[in-house]
Amino acid sequence: MGSEFGAARVKLSIIVCVYNERDTILAVLERIRAVDFGPDVTTEIIVVDNCSTDGTRDLLRGVTAPNMKVIYQPRNMGKGMSIRTAVEHMTGDYGVIQDADLEYHPSELPKLLADARAHNAAAVLGSRVLGGHAKYKYAHAYVGVRALTATTNLLFGSRLTDVATAIKMVRGDVFKSLHLVCTGFDLDFELVNKILLAGYQIREVAIDYSPRTYEEGKKIKVSDGLRGLMVMLRDRLGLSPALKT
Repeated sequence: MGSEFGAARVKLSIIVCVYNERDTILAVLERIRAVDFGPDVTTEIIVVDNCSTDGTRDLLRGVTAPNMKVIYQPRNMGKGMSIRTAVEHMTGDYGVIQDADLEYHPSELPKLLADARAHNAAAVLGSRVLGGHAKYKYAHAYVGVRALTATTNLLFGSRLTDVATAIKMVRGDVFKSLHLVCTGFDLDFELVNKILLAGYQIREVAIDYSPRTYEEGKKIKVSDGLRGLMVMLRDRLGLSPALKT
């Protein structure tokens, strides 16, 4: 992996974490493959199925593509562990997390990559807040995102607008250096914490977002936000096992 990506060819690893997304996974993969990143960008798609039980695995076994790898977890190990597994296998200059539902649009990914390449950024987040794109189905989700973002900014000296976004693009060498330990949704916050603690700046670009309801398959809960808060405090206080020497 190179260190200067502005003008050179670049490879992007697209990480798709899947758990019981039978109704959307094929559409998401089709949308990813339809994205035009430009002639100087190659992609690899790394799908990690977190032991789905709704038929998602059967659908994935029927999908083949030269640039796609599917990893089947032996048991439900959490979204965070799926991301960590994908990072071990990724070979791209950048890696980006793309959810397997239809809340986040793969067509937004070129914007993140363009910004990352223009600034040789360590990380770029897709913000649902910038540009007036904030849309939430539930009041507690909006309040939680604002509170968690404000806490991150207070504890780590950042100026982020949407720390809870699922679309996070990280430079490959940085991604592999962070020694992530979380296994659930709390890894979303650990990832940001450790990038900031390592002295890197995080950029943001505005993205569109189509939130779904719990009836439609939304999985994250208030308890996940509380665990994210605990991870912030743990990392700020230097209590993470990965931060000890």
